[in-house]
Amino acid sequence: MTGQPRTRLERVRASVGIASLALQQIEDGLRADDVDQEELAAILRELIEDTDPPGGFMAAVAQLLTAPARRAEQVEPDHDGDASCPLHEAATLITDNAGQRLIWAARALHPQQGGI
Repeated sequence: MTGQPRTRLERVRASVGIASLALQQIEDGLRADDVDQEELAAILRELIEDTDPPGGFMAAVAQLLTAPARRAEQVEPDHDGDASCPLHEAATLITDNAGQRLIWAARALHPQQGGI
């Protein structure tokens, strides 16, 4: 017996659930009593370094907001940016502000020669 295909929204909900579980695992690791400054800095670097996905986790989150911003540009009623601009701004805040602050925090915890 074949079930009905899931809708796009149902697939998004399932993916958000999976991502939330993954983020909870990271958070649990960060809360561990045995995380020292060097390991904490390394974890922060994992969120921002050019690894997989390219540009790091923060860049992937920013891209997640850029995709609907581009779509909103095409479908918003007056093409006035009421929907797309806040999404583009949120993506920029993630990469420019949050990403930079992760770099600063990682450097403060454990400076690396020639790296982030």
